[in-house]
Amino acid sequence: MPKRVLIVDDDPVQRRLLEEMIKRLGFDTKTAGSGDQAIQILEGADKDTISLVLLDLVMPGTDGMAVLDRLQAKAGVPPIIVQTANGSIDAAIAAMRAGAVDFVVKPASPERLEISMKSAMKIEALAVEITRIKKKVEGTLTFNDLIIRGDAMRRVIALGKRTAASQIPVLIEGESGVGKELIARAIQGESDRAGKPFITVNCGAIPDNLVESILFGHEKGSFTGAVDRRIGKFQEADGGTLFLDEVGELPLDAQVKLLRALQEGEIDPVGAKKPVKVNFRLISATNRDMIQLVKDGKFREDLYYRLNVFPIWVPPLRDRIEDVPELCQHFLARFTAEEGKRVRSISEDAMRMLCGYSWPGNVRQLENAVFRAVVLADGAELTVTEFPQIAAHVDGFKAEVPAAPAQVNRVPVINGPVVLGADNTIPHTVELRSGDGSGSLGIQAVTDAGDIRPLDQVEADMIRLALGRYRGHMTEVAKRLGIGRSTLYRKMQEYGLEPRA
Repeated sequence: MPKRVLIVDDDPVQRRLLEEMIKRLGFDTKTAGSGDQAIQILEGADKDTISLVLLDLVMPGTDGMAVLDRLQAKAGVPPIIVQTANGSIDAAIAAMRAGAVDFVVKPASPERLEISMKSAMKIEALAVEITRIKKKVEGTLTFNDLIIRGDAMRRVIALGKRTAASQIPVLIEGESGVGKELIARAIQGESDRAGKPFITVNCGAIPDNLVESILFGHEKGSFTGAVDRRIGKFQEADGGTLFLDEVGELPLDAQVKLLRALQEGEIDPVGAKKPVKVNFRLISATNRDMIQLVKDGKFREDLYYRLNVFPIWVPPLRDRIEDVPELCQHFLARFTAEEGKRVRSISEDAMRMLCGYSWPGNVRQLENAVFRAVVLADGAELTVTEFPQIAAHVDGFKAEVPAAPAQVNRVPVINGPVVLGADNTIPHTVELRSGDGSGSLGIQAVTDAGDIRPLDQVEADMIRLALGRYRGHMTEVAKRLGIGRSTLYRKMQEYGLEPRA
């Protein structure tokens, strides 16, 4: 779904021109004929659909500066680019101080407008990402911070908001990589435990002999190697939320203690003389079929029903493809900032290809694909070429791999001719020729008679190879051969590779 730009201008002709220009750049548009109408849109129900505002500075009634002043203190306002026929420095400074991200002079060329719009959206995406990371660290991430555009996730959000208002245990189910932990963090961020500890435990990554110690803690000297007292994850989550990822991987003996912690609200650290009261909110997640684990005897049935009080199923990415463009833009802004690249967008063909892929690895796979594409990118736009692994699985797309540079078989003339021999060719590899003359490849190491060639002849061929491979750059040739420049020049004269003085 293309991003929508709100065009605010009192001149209907100028509005139509800008509308056509912006549509050609690949954006959707919405128009407003006055500042009051713009304020009504940006404060109404449609404000979340606007990604950028192109605001005329000089209008009758509520002008552009009045609109900026009205929206300056409000949260969630999209980036605003102001335009006017008066290109004074004072007007630009005043608009920027009032919250505008850029300033263009009418009539702005399509190229200038495109650069300004894409730069503003990129800055906004980075600001949103920084805010999201900050909220994640502080434990205040909410469902409004998640990148969700499709209807498939609306039920997940509705269920998550309901659970946030209570202390009911939640079991989040879904394939690996769909974002179960983010859903858990959003549940905490919208509950009364927001800002409290959010402790994550990957149950599948804990060694069996350390599960109890890590989850419930231990006292000093309680077992061999317990040289100090350790606080368990349950106590770390006291007052906050404990997130047990891959809970189906818990060993059976640890499941018994987990059941007691849920029922009684207390834990028994290893070696402790009395139980410890803990106050935590438990959210579990799994990508396994828990019913089948119960049938196989690998998971306690009573614990399963204790965890599965409020199940939430997170659909895979292939069932919410409409989220892919927004996720791609999110990852693009993040990785271009991390890698210091100047990639601004993803081409239409590449986006169409990404939306046509099934994504078996879900959001995690998409994230890694965009990361790899940003690293491979040489231009300002990601194309199909930067997604070769995805293009191989989508019909109608093929990543064109750039051809390797052709092998140069002759040394260029540098400050006079370089004599290579009668055929003026460069050998490429060292040869080990068999006695019967078969297996010929590259530099000859053995004569036709089966004798080893003299070392000076092989050395001359190696110098010819280096001269051709490094285009006659003598410093690089000497470096690669491991000799000094003076030695290289002397040997070239000895072997007739350079005209003698």
